[in-house]
Amino acid sequence: MDIPRLLDGRLKMRHLLLVDALSRQGSVVAAAGELHTTQPAATRSLHELEDILGVPLFERGPRGVSATVFGEAFTQHARAVLAQLAQAGRHVVELAEADRGTAVVGTHLAGSNLLLPRAVAALKRAHPFLTVVVREASPEDLLLDLEAGRVDLIVGRLTASSGEGLIRRPLYDESIGLVVRSGHPLTATPGAELADTLHFPWILPGQQTVLRREVEELLALQGLGLPRNRVEATSFLTVRQLLLETEVVAVLPGSLVRDDGRLAELPVPLDRIGHRVGLTLSADRTLSPSARALMESLEEAAAGMTARPPDPREADRGPDEPRIRARGSAPRSRA
Repeated sequence: MDIPRLLDGRLKMRHLLLVDALSRQGSVVAAAGELHTTQPAATRSLHELEDILGVPLFERGPRGVSATVFGEAFTQHARAVLAQLAQAGRHVVELAEADRGTAVVGTHLAGSNLLLPRAVAALKRAHPFLTVVVREASPEDLLLDLEAGRVDLIVGRLTASSGEGLIRRPLYDESIGLVVRSGHPLTATPGAELADTLHFPWILPGQQTVLRREVEELLALQGLGLPRNRVEATSFLTVRQLLLETEVVAVLPGSLVRDDGRLAELPVPLDRIGHRVGLTLSADRTLSPSARALMESLEEAAAGMTARPPDPREADRGPDEPRIRARGSAPRSRA
């Protein structure tokens, strides 16, 4: 088949925005709502784009739309273009208004209560007019935001090595424990074991998280099933309030309960569960000056935390990186 001519003026920015929204929303109605347009207009734009490319991008079904192999491939490229344009606009603003730029950081549970606040506070002391935008979402949604340029970097648990357009920079290692409120009956039970905690309600991480899978594997290895009385949540504010007001048991990173006298970590070992907290960056984009300043502040805050920093020799090696970059340097764009 002939290669589509994408620079002949027919391809519009609204086409790129539409495929990004459709891939995430899985519905023409929801995508149209996100883009503040009508469903007929969104459908018409999709038909225009499929005519330009000469292939079907989405399959229509009773429950919405799903991307075809062509749709998945084109959406990835569309997000890269949108990310570069967003970066270009912000770069121009930052050059015109030095030290008044914006850094957007995505976060999930790990690192959100100590590392990120400390880094932001330090950054604001040095650059009071630099705006920091914090977006909390699931790891999967944050990776999509990073790919599309809606966030500059992600701070949280590192679950894989660098690759597929991502660079992961470890900051420190953190343990995972079972947490309850102070005065919980289990705190007065000497020698309590994992099976004993299943007599109480649990708060588990979301089903799509790596931590959830690790908890399920640990329970299975000990011949135990999932708690029948459970809540699934990743918002620490929700988890913390449930811990304080009820007798739930929560699976949490140790730093989230450190220095909180109203919460206690049970002496029940969770073998095989622990994680590395760090930064996830796009390997295809150069950080803006504001985002680079935030990254440096996060690295400095992590170095001052009591958790053991990882050996620099263990740091991920991204594409074209023979060794980890020196602290404070920005990731290079790949030609």
